Amino acid sequence: MQADGQAENGRICILLAARNGAAWLPEQLASIAAQDFAGWDMLAGDDGSADESAVILRDFAARMAPEGHEASVIDGPRRGGPAHFLTLLARAPETVRLAFADQDDVWLPGKLARAARMLDDHPEGLPCLYCSRTWVTDAELGRPVPSRPLRRKPGFRNALVQNIASGNTIVLNRAASALARRAAPAALAVPGLPAHDWWLYQLVTGAGGRVIWDDEPSLYYRQHRGNQIGANRGLRAGLRRGRALLAGGWGDWNAANIAALIGAAELLTAENRARLEEFAHLRACGPAGRLAGLARLGLYRQTRVTQGAMWLAALLGRI
Repeated sequence: MQADGQAENGRICILLAARNGAAWLPEQLASIAAQDFAGWDMLAGDDGSADESAVILRDFAARMAPEGHEASVIDGPRRGGPAHFLTLLARAPETVRLAFADQDDVWLPGKLARAARMLDDHPEGLPCLYCSRTWVTDAELGRPVPSRPLRRKPGFRNALVQNIASGNTIVLNRAASALARRAAPAALAVPGLPAHDWWLYQLVTGAGGRVIWDDEPSLYYRQHRGNQIGANRGLRAGLRRGRALLAGGWGDWNAANIAALIGAAELLTAENRARLEEFAHLRACGPAGRLAGLARLGLYRQTRVTQGAMWLAALLGRI
């Protein structure tokens, strides 16, 4: 299948995970249909919704077929958001680029086209992950505020301790898509994986790939009570993450991420496998060993405040 001269291997398959999203899905699906990049298809999952989400998705798929877009809907695993996206990833078609979509956002018209252009500027065989800033809004898409800019260069030493890739903006090139499909079974076997986007950031950079950061927002990121994670903005978000750090939640996230990466360690570069092993080892050391290990590895977060929080977590044994 081809559309507007875009070859089959240049198409983008959108992976959309839905659960009880009937209130927002029509607006999100309309924004996808309005993309000025014609060569997209969709694999959507419904994770046991009690509302009309599955019906909305199937109706959309039927409407899009005559427009040249292959779309299908599968049942999710009912194990939470990360497992839902990883299941879609494992079922995604081969030889295509992959984009990730939440049920409650609204995409800007040029989102896919801009991502495709920026990915095309890099070698096809190099795993590349595109991500961007967003317009963070309220539940009615009002009061838009741009998400935080990137302050430090992305890379594996950052990815081990922080996620900068918002999943609703991510688009993978073919090499990164193939890499993620190979690693997905190992990640699916890990209970408590905190986020599919953090895992993708770690995997791509760990394998020697590249993150393409776009400072231009690509979508409206709707904030409401049903957000599974939500934007990391404001005092309330900072307090929530601070409580998670002091309660050991961040350490649990790190343990799950490490397990998922170890399950696909053969896909990482030798240098990054060694970094991963040392990070896993230092977590079991005493306070002095943890601090020395962090310094030796050169792990970093994006701001001085969050960098300080990392050192505090290491001192308290919460890393």
